[in-house]
Amino acid sequence: MGTGKSHDRALELVQRAMNFQMAGDLDESIRLYRESIAVCPTADAHTYLGWAYSFQGRIDDAIAECEIAIKLDPEFGNPYNDIGVYLMQQQRLDEAIPWLEKAKLAKRYEPRHFPYLNLGRVYVTKGMIDKALEEFRGVLQINPDDSEIAQIIEQLEAKLQ
Repeated sequence: MGTGKSHDRALELVQRAMNFQMAGDLDESIRLYRESIAVCPTADAHTYLGWAYSFQGRIDDAIAECEIAIKLDPEFGNPYNDIGVYLMQQQRLDEAIPWLEKAKLAKRYEPRHFPYLNLGRVYVTKGMIDKALEEFRGVLQINPDDSEIAQIIEQLEAKLQ
């Protein structure tokens, strides 16, 4: 990871880009993510640029940005989870699983329950209810107040009886 003024400026631009993205201005957010990368390449900027691309349906570009992010900072969990999600969107469930597993192990990652949630969804789709339950219980360990997941667990357990 870089340090100093250019790194701070790059992360400032990422924050501005995210605000535009949340407001629905993808073109401006993409411009700012790219500007951030030009100032100082960070895993964050590449990951979130990929996220913006995914909203434009550019899934292969999104995956490519996440792969750059992982090279820059292998400890950053978001790009692993995001690649898993993009592969899920392409119905490539078996390919998604190892990426989501890697996201679970990443040191720098908030919100940590996302890969468990996504793996649970993969296993439900594949009809592997026991494995899905295992992942959803992992969500509850991290996020014990998630009543939605608690309900999903109850419904799945009922199916197994």
